[in-house]
Amino acid sequence: MGAIRGLWRWRRNPLRRATDLVEAWLALAVLLLVLVAAPLTGSLVGALAQDALQRSVREQHADRHVVTATVVKKLKGAEIDPDPDSATARDVRSRVLADWTGPDGTAQHGAVMASLNTPHTGDHFTLWTDGHGRVVARPLDAATATTHAVLAGFGAALLTAGLVDSGRRLVLWRMVRRRYARWDRAWERAGPDWGRTGTGS
Repeated sequence: MGAIRGLWRWRRNPLRRATDLVEAWLALAVLLLVLVAAPLTGSLVGALAQDALQRSVREQHADRHVVTATVVKKLKGAEIDPDPDSATARDVRSRVLADWTGPDGTAQHGAVMASLNTPHTGDHFTLWTDGHGRVVARPLDAATATTHAVLAGFGAALLTAGLVDSGRRLVLWRMVRRRYARWDRAWERAGPDWGRTGTGS
């Protein structure tokens, strides 16, 4: 809004100073930068983030595997909140002792989190593992990666606009300080004669 208000400095006015015209040109430059540079920066950052995240999605899906595990027994401990990245937010995860076979054929046994409400011995559930059967987090999905990339691009656009406007404010602050300094010098020159008899006051 400050940049748009600065454009009004162009209007014809006998009291308009040279600095007012500079402020108007500065406001126009900032407005153009916000309208052009911010979206371009956001698009570029979003595209780069999308490429990197989608590459990570492909790598994770290639390196991580779904295996079926069997509950040996439920372990003591409270049920925990569902995984926020899971397909259904209603999934409850329980801590169990389970057996599973890794993608390389090795037998695995250990305590894991199962997406079962009331796990019983012999129940089956799925786990994400690496190639050796070690439990890993589920891979990032393409839709979530795209959402993160869009948010990164939007954030970069906002940051660019904020930086451009901050630069405008800094320049204006310096201009105002110089203006006040000139006024102070003018008042100092007029000050010694101010109000004296015979000085034309």
